Amino acid sequence: MREIEGTVDGRGMRVGVVASDFHEAVTGGLLRGCLGALRAAGVADDDMVVAHVPGALELSVVAGRLARRGGFDALVVLGCVIQGDTDHYDFVCAQATRGCGAVAHEHGLPLGFGLLTCRTAAQALARAGDDEQNKGAEAARAALVTARVLEGVDALDADLRPRTGFRPKTGDES
Repeated sequence: MREIEGTVDGRGMRVGVVASDFHEAVTGGLLRGCLGALRAAGVADDDMVVAHVPGALELSVVAGRLARRGGFDALVVLGCVIQGDTDHYDFVCAQATRGCGAVAHEHGLPLGFGLLTCRTAAQALARAGDDEQNKGAEAARAALVTARVLEGVDALDADLRPRTGFRPKTGDES
C-alpha cells in the first residue's frame, strides 16, 4: 500500500491569496492569520501575492484569473458573509462556494477555502481572531498540505498502472 500525505511546508511555494474587503474587521483578521501561517510554513513574502476584492462574489473570478495566469502552487480565498433578513445570504454563499470550487477543479490547483458563512458578526469575529481558531490560517495550511499531496501524486512511479485495462481520459484523445 502506498500512502501520500502532505505537510504544512511552504518552502519554495508561490501562493496567491484573494481577500474580500467586505466586513473588513473580520477579513482583515483572516488575512493576518493566513499570511502568518504561510510565513510560519516557510513561504517567502516575495512568493505571496495578495489581491483584494470588494466582496465574496468576486473571490472566484480573481482566483480564476490567478490560476489561468499560472505560476502558483496554491491559492487561498478569504471572505465573510453574515446572514441577514433576506435570501441574499443564501445566494451569495452558494455562488461564491460554487465558483471557488470550479476554479480548483478546472485548474487542478489547491484552493484553501477561507470564506466564513456565519449567522452573526460575533461568530465571524471568533473565527478571525489572533489564535489557533483563525480560519484564514486554517485555509492557508490546507492549501499547502494539498499542494504537497498533489506533488506526491505526480511523483508516483510509472509502474502504478491499472491492471484492468481502464485508462482515464487525458484530454489528448480525439
